[in-house]
Amino acid sequence: MKFITEEELRDIYKKEPFTNYELMPETRLTPGARQFLTDRGIDLYGVGISTDKIVVAESTDKNHWKMKKLINRLKSIDSLFLLISEETIERDVFLAQDILKLGKQFSTIGQDIQSKGKAEKIFHKECSSICFDNCNNDIEDCFDINELHMRLEKGREILKLHHLRCEIREVESIVREVYEGNDKEHMRCEEIIGQVNQVINCLSQVICSIVGGKECQRNR
Repeated sequence: MKFITEEELRDIYKKEPFTNYELMPETRLTPGARQFLTDRGIDLYGVGISTDKIVVAESTDKNHWKMKKLINRLKSIDSLFLLISEETIERDVFLAQDILKLGKQFSTIGQDIQSKGKAEKIFHKECSSICFDNCNNDIEDCFDINELHMRLEKGREILKLHHLRCEIREVESIVREVYEGNDKEHMRCEEIIGQVNQVINCLSQVICSIVGGKECQRNR
């Protein structure tokens, strides 16, 4: 499949202005090229292809790249889980294991989206702020992470996990972008976001436990 770009059309138009353009088989216009023709009122013809089909094809391309962006972001976060777990293992093997387990559970979200498996249900230990009824919700951080936490014994781990949590929070906007305008997939979209929120809330519990042991830090 060959894509005709706006630059190519501009070059042709400069040499000899035209009022119609024939789209040959196995070719497709980029969005910029299509806008170039529209702005100049140039009629578009295709061999065995209608204008409606071209619009659908362009929409399909956009959805493809949005989905690819989402999958790549999920893979990037998968790698962060592994990296943080590896860097933590010498200081706290049990914490490293918890991070690794949560990372494996997070990776099933991407597999589920690509129909390679079912996202694993994350087990939550209820605390005063997070329980079974709200574990899928977007809950604010229990407390702000600041320079004071750098001085704690496990300050480095706290900062790394907070950075990881921030990276995961950005996933929601990408998921909504992928399913934007698709009313049939609304429930699917909310389900994925709920799974992402589960991981975020689990991370909040881990961070809270590092800072204050078994005591919840949200209302302190």
